[in-house]
Amino acid sequence: MTLDLKTRIIQQVAPDLEQVEKSLEENLDPNLDLVKEIASHLLFSGGKRLRPLLAIHSARMCGYANGFEVLFSTLFEYLHAATLLHDDVVDGADMRRGRKAAQKQWSAPKVVLTGDFLLAKALDIAAQTQEPRLISVIAAITRDMSQGEIDQLEKKGKADLTPEEYFEIIRRKTAVLIQGACQGGAIIAGAGSKKEEALKTFGFHLGMAFQMADDLLDYTATAQELGKNPGADMREGKLTLPLIHSLAHADPLEREKMLELVFHPEFDPDKFEVLKQKIIALKGIEYTQSLAREHIENAKKQLRPFEASESKSLLGLIADYAVERKG
Repeated sequence: MTLDLKTRIIQQVAPDLEQVEKSLEENLDPNLDLVKEIASHLLFSGGKRLRPLLAIHSARMCGYANGFEVLFSTLFEYLHAATLLHDDVVDGADMRRGRKAAQKQWSAPKVVLTGDFLLAKALDIAAQTQEPRLISVIAAITRDMSQGEIDQLEKKGKADLTPEEYFEIIRRKTAVLIQGACQGGAIIAGAGSKKEEALKTFGFHLGMAFQMADDLLDYTATAQELGKNPGADMREGKLTLPLIHSLAHADPLEREKMLELVFHPEFDPDKFEVLKQKIIALKGIEYTQSLAREHIENAKKQLRPFEASESKSLLGLIADYAVERKG
């Protein structure tokens, strides 16, 4: 099912992706070659371009298609890349998208400052819309994403992290940017408050489901599918929903053994496999999948008032793919 969905989406968006890639490269115009080299290392390493596609087709579904939506959409990819560069420095990540993380190839200060440059590029494109509300949306996104990362750092290694705390972290770290891409498309289209709110809600549910599915992949996907080694969250002391749910439903002795595996000072693939089997037995994966699918159903409900179009169909396919993907 996933391959079929992926193929259908790629076939439908191929011309858009070509334009997005061209726009990302043409507008990446720093004064220093080093900044371009570091930014390009991540930007052109095989990202899905989910956020630009959502911005483009949210705008088009609202009747906007004058060409600017492509340039506009790149601001969300620049924002996304900036946060990934910053996150990899904070987390000390080794791999990103199947290649060496930028902070393993260049110094942390250079990588962080390149991330800052990409944030500025995003704000520059937002300013070109001359839409004060849009600029406020982008400012709120950067504020929330920064706080989400800080909140996750504060709660790293917290054995009693609650589902509610987890939901708030992923809302800020992931959902707000996807939500903003959808809402932003409605804003530049002048779609009106009802359609804008519908797309904002669509993006929120899609973003929540996308991050839950991403967290599942840490336990269900291979290194090749992930582009990095499985168990990254466990190595970094991050508790995600499959583990949080399983710990809550384990008996005291079993919970203690699971926490010993999670917080063992040295990552052991065999111990990680034991933990995976416990999470499966305690239905942590099944529960997370169910909740992610519930978010997707709520997202797709928001599309019902819109007239039938290729863009509406595509947004529905992207929503389904968000929880079915393997990497």
